[in-house]
Amino acid sequence: MADRRLNLPNLITVLRIVACPAIVWLALSRDPWLGLWAFVLFLVAALSDLWDGYLARKNEQITDVGKLLDPLADKLLLAATFIPFYLISHRADAGWELPFWGALPLWVIIVIFGREIFMTVFRGFAVRRGVVIAAGKAGKYKAFIQNLFSGGVLLWYPLIAFAAAGSWSSGFWTFWRGLHSVWIGAMLLAAIILTVGSMFGYLWNNRTLFVGGANAP
Repeated sequence: MADRRLNLPNLITVLRIVACPAIVWLALSRDPWLGLWAFVLFLVAALSDLWDGYLARKNEQITDVGKLLDPLADKLLLAATFIPFYLISHRADAGWELPFWGALPLWVIIVIFGREIFMTVFRGFAVRRGVVIAAGKAGKYKAFIQNLFSGGVLLWYPLIAFAAAGSWSSGFWTFWRGLHSVWIGAMLLAAIILTVGSMFGYLWNNRTLFVGGANAP
């Protein structure tokens, strides 16, 4: 296992963190071209999460710094999309609502971020009792679906703006708009279900922590 802190996987993670403020700024812009760049930058950042993990395992460059930075980058990327979505979808002028959901409900934000805060606290509690809770499959699926939703919304806003400006009316656009709408609505619903389900899964799998502090199965 490499001891170098500034290796390539960690550098990619740092760049993902640096990209988060830019994604926020681009996403909040009313310029559809900047919105499109928000989608591109988010896509690169989301894919980099897979790349840095692959490189770290392949080249045996897993470090303690990387273990700290990677989940931080994931949480910042989550905030860099869901918070702008909430603000954008609540704009006074029409056309910014999310398909099927309208203005993004506050309870969705509370569920998404409440789960992240709770799991951070719970992991700290587990460490104090001698148990390290690794990321499980449900948590990884949750993050994947959240990214699919975020990417879909970041692409949705500029496309809608371009369609309005260009008076798109082709059959392909009508089909794509309907498909894209269903995608966003379904992905957010799935993200919420997996967010709550994965949290209870972690609690159940580590339930022995609440009785005797023994290592979870």
